[in-house]
Amino acid sequence: MTRDSRWAYLFIAPAVAVFAVFTILPSIATFGISLFDWNWLNMSRSEMVGAQNYLDMIKGATTPSFWSTLATTAVFVISMVAGGTALGLAIAMLLRKSNRISMFGRSAVFLAFVTPQVATSIAWIWMYNDRFGVLNALLQSLNGPRIDWLGDPAFAMPAIVIYSLWHGTGFTMMIFIGGLTSVSKELGEAARVDGANRWQEFWHVTLPELRPFVIFAVVIATINALQAFTQFFVMTSGGPGHSTSTLGLQVYQQAFVSHHAGYAAALAVVLFAITAVMAFAQQRFSRRLEQ
Repeated sequence: MTRDSRWAYLFIAPAVAVFAVFTILPSIATFGISLFDWNWLNMSRSEMVGAQNYLDMIKGATTPSFWSTLATTAVFVISMVAGGTALGLAIAMLLRKSNRISMFGRSAVFLAFVTPQVATSIAWIWMYNDRFGVLNALLQSLNGPRIDWLGDPAFAMPAIVIYSLWHGTGFTMMIFIGGLTSVSKELGEAARVDGANRWQEFWHVTLPELRPFVIFAVVIATINALQAFTQFFVMTSGGPGHSTSTLGLQVYQQAFVSHHAGYAAALAVVLFAITAVMAFAQQRFSRRLEQ
């Protein structure tokens, strides 16, 4: 090992240690807890049950509440992947120029992403308030109806999707702004010389060049949507009814409300497996497109 290599390992050691302590070890512990009937309130009653938590999950998969939770999760994931990718790309196209207005716009959009979700979720709860929220005030000024955004099962999930798009689009926008710098200007100029309009140039030149960035944005959006928790917990806690109950929220409720930590850990393992399979499938799909 060379002297430079030793210094390199020395510099990355703190980051590796933090990753191991806060990511790898908890992941291993989660799988271990999933094999136990684990109760936070009485640790002495915890006993190893093997795959029983997973069998109970399979049994629970036949109940309407499970399929309702799964459907709610799927709706949120599809909304975030499709809406977030399209919105991020659209904003990136509008703000791709390197001038003061574009730089200010990028900063304003990205600011939402770096602001803590707990704080912004609370702010949006006030905005969604059915009595004095700013959104209802705007609707009433346009002679629209007063909507109970977070109290009506028909509007609760769309309200959380709108907030989540506002919060997460800044990251997707930055991915595409980085991708737009790699798009060949010569190809765009050649397309315009051949008579292509702006839409044709985007569809036949810009979008194909952005394909790797689109796939990356879709993978990240899928992972983030499957793991979404904070906005659901703060804004609705899964309600009204079960209209915003997702798999991520179920992990918390099983662990800290029902005190079934083993079952919650099994849910977390399955959620991780679903996320990994979807990410792997999307990566394989992207490689086939590039061939």
